[in-house]
Amino acid sequence: MNIIICGAGKVGFTIAKILSEQGHSITIIDQSSDDIQKIDETLDVKSIVGKATYPSILEKANASEADMIIAVTRNDEINMLICQIAFSIFNVQKKIARIRSQDYLNPKFTKVYNKENLPIDVIISPEIEIAKSIQRKLEAPGALDNVPFANNNIRLLEILINEKCPLKDIKINEITKKFPNLNANIIGVIRNDKFVIIKKASIMKENDKAYVIINASQMKETLIAFGHNEKISNKILIVGGGNIGFNLAKNLEESFDSARVKIIEKDKERAEYIASELSDTIVINGDALDEEVLIEANIDEAQTVLALTNDDEDNLMVSVLVEKFVKDESDLNEKRTMSLINKPNYGLLQSSLKIDDFIDPRMNTVSSILKHIHKGTIENAYSILNGEYEIIEAEIIESSELINKELKNSNLPDEIRIGAVLRGADVVIPRSNFVFKKEDIVVLLAKKNFFNVVENMFRISSI
Repeated sequence: MNIIICGAGKVGFTIAKILSEQGHSITIIDQSSDDIQKIDETLDVKSIVGKATYPSILEKANASEADMIIAVTRNDEINMLICQIAFSIFNVQKKIARIRSQDYLNPKFTKVYNKENLPIDVIISPEIEIAKSIQRKLEAPGALDNVPFANNNIRLLEILINEKCPLKDIKINEITKKFPNLNANIIGVIRNDKFVIIKKASIMKENDKAYVIINASQMKETLIAFGHNEKISNKILIVGGGNIGFNLAKNLEESFDSARVKIIEKDKERAEYIASELSDTIVINGDALDEEVLIEANIDEAQTVLALTNDDEDNLMVSVLVEKFVKDESDLNEKRTMSLINKPNYGLLQSSLKIDDFIDPRMNTVSSILKHIHKGTIENAYSILNGEYEIIEAEIIESSELINKELKNSNLPDEIRIGAVLRGADVVIPRSNFVFKKEDIVVLLAKKNFFNVVENMFRISSI
């Protein structure tokens, strides 16, 4: 596809890199000559210095031939205007905009986003997406990530294989015999910073990060099989009442009745605002690096501490301070800490600082955008290792070459693995004699340079 990306910041750069490596034709526009120079030195894409709101610049980017435009500049209004001009003048069919302002995202005003008003097809709100992602992690204690597919009937779990995992050093086919009633499929692991596709004779090793596709109803059983028997946290402390912390608290109030949530927010005006908008959450105005404020928030009782401020260093410090307030060393293993980190290099500190999870807003936004790149019946996608692999959800339509074929005769390359299939209300982990049928919802793993094979398999023709 011909794709124009407006904005060459961290998100724009990452999307351009991933999509160009997938074989798409990419043009990236930004006002900053420094950012464009970095693009020129690093990526094999066309780059233009200029304002993407100028029709002449979009014309230079050959917008009339573009299949899609992705507006990820730092300004909401500019992103909106880019989509308007791309549609009105160049008739670009698919338009994606990153919008942060909560006022623009108010459900009361959604009717403004249509062809007659603001022709934006997909709105990506990083703060809302990150809040949803954190909530999913809270629902699956012991998992590094928890992603829904197929109308929430199928889940993808990312699970760390630690020294206590009863499945390490065991062949995959032996695991199947050990847990015959478990509707789960281990499709791959990250090992030494590389993704390894798992086969029947493969063995999982300590420190592997396993990607497991499961029947959503068996989440607890799956985590127990992997040695994780942690309880869902009821006492949650959020540090930072910005859009992420606020949206997370609001989501927890709506869906998690037993949760007791507290927020520490430094800015008095913001603290008063979120306190007025939330009904069951306790809001404390103060600096989370002040020990008296942490004592007031009962940090020693919190089961999960989420550091979600805009300051990476503050988030790291809060997470480290959690250990200081633990009264009993045995209680430390029961606590979970998560930190929002914008600078990728800080990821190297995770194990030494004993922080359970780092939340990367850049990759969260990138994943949200990438799932809208694929064509036709591909409904959802989740990126692994900066887009090196993706977990993809797609429906088998009448023209698909897979219909009425057994899995063993489907001629799938080794770089594509079928994880699970939703047929009606049933989740099936397919064996070699599984026969594909029309309207099956398939969740699969694919390497980036095989995405075109996936699209051809499902006979997809439209954006």
